[in-house]
Amino acid sequence: MSTAAVGLFEAKTHLSEYVARAERGEEVIITRHNKPVAKIVPLHAKPEVAAKDIPPFIQKTYDMGVPLVDLTKANQLVGEMEDQHFLELTRRLEAEIVAKKKNSPE
Repeated sequence: MSTAAVGLFEAKTHLSEYVARAERGEEVIITRHNKPVAKIVPLHAKPEVAAKDIPPFIQKTYDMGVPLVDLTKANQLVGEMEDQHFLELTRRLEAEIVAKKKNSPE
């Protein structure tokens, strides 16, 4: 079984392609800021973890059926908030570096 890794934006943009690849038996790892966060696998894939190894909370909530609300928009907003938070931290760090350079004697 082959495995591919893609960024979250790429996965959102081409989701149907990655689902089709999973149907063909491939696994797709989704990353956020270059860190693996999720995996798309074929339904017929053999689970890597035995049920006894799954924490009790996960066992209780693993297959609860269709959610009562559409979480697509909520997930999108959370992803955007995380990206915005990351960008804000980056802007603050850059501003601190500029301020230190202005205040340092040369």
